[in-house]
Order: sequence, then structure tokens, then C-alpha cells
Amino acid sequence: MELFRTAKAVTLRSHLDKYLVADDDQETVRQSRNGLSRRAKWLVEGSGHVIRLKSCHGRYLTASDTAYLLGMTGKKVTQTVPGNTSDSLIEWEPIRDGFQVKLRTRSGKFLRANGGTPPWRNSVTHDYPQSSATQNWTLWDVEPVEVPEADPVADYLSSLSSFSSISDDLFGSEPPSPMSIKAAEPFGLSSKRIAMELFHNAKAVRLRSHHDKYLLADDDEESVIQDRSGSSKTARWTVELVKDADSIIRLRSCFNKYLTASNQPFLLGMTGRKVLQTRPGRLDSSVEWEPIKEGNRIKLRTRYGNFLRANGGLPPWRNSVTHDVPHRTATQDWILWVVDIVEIQIQSPTAKPPLQSLSHSDSSASASDSSSPSSVSLHSASFSRQESNDSLENSPPKTEGRTIYYHVADDNGNVDDSAGGQSFTLKENGVFELTRRLEEETGLEDIIVCSRSNLNGKLYPLRLQLPPNNATMHVIVIQASSKAARSFAKPGIP
Repeated sequence: MELFRTAKAVTLRSHLDKYLVADDDQETVRQSRNGLSRRAKWLVEGSGHVIRLKSCHGRYLTASDTAYLLGMTGKKVTQTVPGNTSDSLIEWEPIRDGFQVKLRTRSGKFLRANGGTPPWRNSVTHDYPQSSATQNWTLWDVEPVEVPEADPVADYLSSLSSFSSISDDLFGSEPPSPMSIKAAEPFGLSSKRIAMELFHNAKAVRLRSHHDKYLLADDDEESVIQDRSGSSKTARWTVELVKDADSIIRLRSCFNKYLTASNQPFLLGMTGRKVLQTRPGRLDSSVEWEPIKEGNRIKLRTRYGNFLRANGGLPPWRNSVTHDVPHRTATQDWILWVVDIVEIQIQSPTAKPPLQSLSHSDSSASASDSSSPSSVSLHSASFSRQESNDSLENSPPKTEGRTIYYHVADDNGNVDDSAGGQSFTLKENGVFELTRRLEEETGLEDIIVCSRSNLNGKLYPLRLQLPPNNATMHVIVIQASSKAARSFAKPGIP
């Protein structure tokens, strides 16, 4: 995997969109949504096809022999400092599975991110996936990061001296030399900073490929294509800067949808993945791009190490846009883009220049339709204070939507009301949308959403539409394979 050839440290993100973190008790390992924390960063050490992962506390990710729960198959994953660095409990074998990785222990078990109700929620164990519903629990997205401050580069280099080489498949054939690491900032940080300078004050941009065609949001409001019509409004992309990430941007089309690196293959059997316009319910790493300057052009890299690529050749490749890693010299330039700033963000003289996303009130302003790359449209200097950094996630509170309170029932449909309930806000009106959201919240699959009758206390599955937006709902989540679910099929039960 090309992604890991220069990686000195990584983060591991589970199927629940949570990161593997090393707790401050220097023993526990769990999942957390805070992927920016130093506790989510793991130094990589390797020998052959086996790697070790060291936490910010200087302890190793360890597949212990201690049962997580008595009578269950999963074993605890902890942080330890073994007396012998060749201890097989701290060795993990990365196995590629599509765009993701499995980490296998010497005993053949896999690092697993558990979902469901407590105590399973946010826990991490090593186990064999027992059913098809938990197959994805052993898959991890691996993202390269800078070396954590708690682990100086010198310490990292000294640790490399104990291991002759890093996995050829994942990390390249040779570790980086001390001179190259000392002379350069981690992961080309200076190139990232220079590239980000293009976007700091840019409100809208156009991206021009090496084919001299522009990145366009197609009128179907889903596809992304290349076209020579740079004066079209569909060639305009609004820039948003991401909170707590000084080298990441989002690009929003004229249809108010985000440039998205999807997991859908462009053509069956080919490596390129589709780039789309989407409006996700929650802004995630699929809509985040990292600009990297190369000469007078830039590359836009996804969090998974692929690059935005303008394809040439014969149809269906011609004018298509994918994200991929260029494997041939002839296609190296396909990931390079010229950035034309078509609208500048004007700040008041007293405003500070921190990275912030652009407000929705200004993002709808029309861009200059000039096709000249040097054309720039300026707006009034009475620019109001910028909104919060994530323009969708942190927009001003709205009252629309209903509050959903939920409990997860046991196999018989019983609920422990004393444990309190979890809640979230849902804007959609359908049971399908509610079911998908509850699967995300609970980490469960193949669920049935029920309500409890006020007359007899029995559970009834929800059908079709939900009550009006201003209604508060209390629902019960059960597994489709549970005894409670099977009772729905009995006569007399709707």
C-alpha cells in the first residue's frame, strides 16, 4: 500500500467512524470520535510483514490473554511495556482488504472495534468475527499523521534501529534515513502550508486539470466531470476550511453539495473510485481534501492517500474524475491542478486571520463569470464575523426536527429503564431514515424500531411515516433475530 511507505505514525479508524485511542490510564484501549487527540496517534515499528504500534505513552498495543467478559470469546486489547520486545502479543500482521486493513495477531485473531450497548460500546478486543453482521468490525481505515509530540523523532529513529526493515507491502522496502527526516518537515508539511496559503483568503475557486479542462459539478447534482467551459457557474467551488485542521479543506459546488471521494469503483475491476457531489448527514473524511503544492500546481489528497485525478483517454475515461494513486509515469500529471481564485474573502481590518470556514450567507454570492484565470471578484469590506468552522455541523441551532429517545431491548424485548435513554435529533420523516440513524448510534445491524403500547405495554414495530417534526418520540430498538422480533409474526400481532 503506497499510503504507508512514508508513514511514521498512523491513526486507525473503525467502521463506527471512531478512532483507536490509548487511554491516559496507560492500560486501556478504546474507541473515540476525537481523531485529533495525541492519544489517537500510534507510532509504527516493523520487521518483515509484522508491525508493532506504540502509543503516545510509550506502550505497545497488546493482544492480551485476558477475557473481556467472562464467558465471551473476545480478549482484551491493552497497552503494555513487555519485558521482551519480541513478545508475539505486541505483533500485528496488516492484511489489506479493499481500501481498509485488518490487523491479525500471531494466534490468528483480529483487532475488533465493538459496537452495541455498554459494556461493548467503544470497546476494543481481538477475536474471530463470528457472524456476517460483525465482519466489518475487524476493518480499519489507516490514516498517516505527523509524529506525536510526546514521541520525538529521535526516539522514533532509535526504535527503528531494532528492526531491519518495514513491511514491503505496507511501509516500503527501507525506513527513512535520519538525515532525510531531520532535514524535512514530517509528511511535506511545508508544501501543505504553501498550498493552504492559496485557500486562506479564497472564497471560491476553479480547478483546472492538465488537460486544460475545469472541474465541473454536473447538472444531475451528483456527477463530477471535466469541461473546457470555465465560465460556467458549475466550475465554481466554494472553499471551507476545517476546524482544528490547518491543512484540510472542503469544496462545495453551486448545488450546495460537497466534492466527495466515494468508495464506489468507477469501473468494475479498475482501481479508480468515483468522485461525486454529496450532501452527507454528517461531514466526514470523505469530503475532506488536503492540498499539497507541487511547482505551480497542487494535488488534492484524500484522508486515505488517494489523489483527485482528471482522467484522459477514450470513453468512458475521457472527461471523468476519480480518486486514485497514479501507478504509471504517464499518468503522474493527471493528479495536478491549477487553482484559479474567482472570489476573495474580504475580512475587516480588525479581524484576525485564523483558519475558519466561510459563512453560508456569503457562499451563495455569484462568482465572476470571466474565464480568465486572473479574474477576481471582490465583495464589500463590511464582511461580517465568520460563522463557525464547520458550516453545516456548527450552524446556528434550529428548532426543526424531532427529538428521539431510544433504549435497546434484550432478546425478550425487556428494557432497563433505570439506565436512562440516549437521544438525538432527526429531521427526516420516514422509518427507514430513523432505522439507519439508530444503526449508526447503536452500532447494531438488522434492527427493528418499535414503540410501546400505553395500553398493554407490548412492542409494536413502527411503520411508514413518523409523527410531525415537533413531536418527541420514545422508541425501543430490538434485533431482527431476537425472540421479541419473532413474536411479531404470531397471529393477532400487527
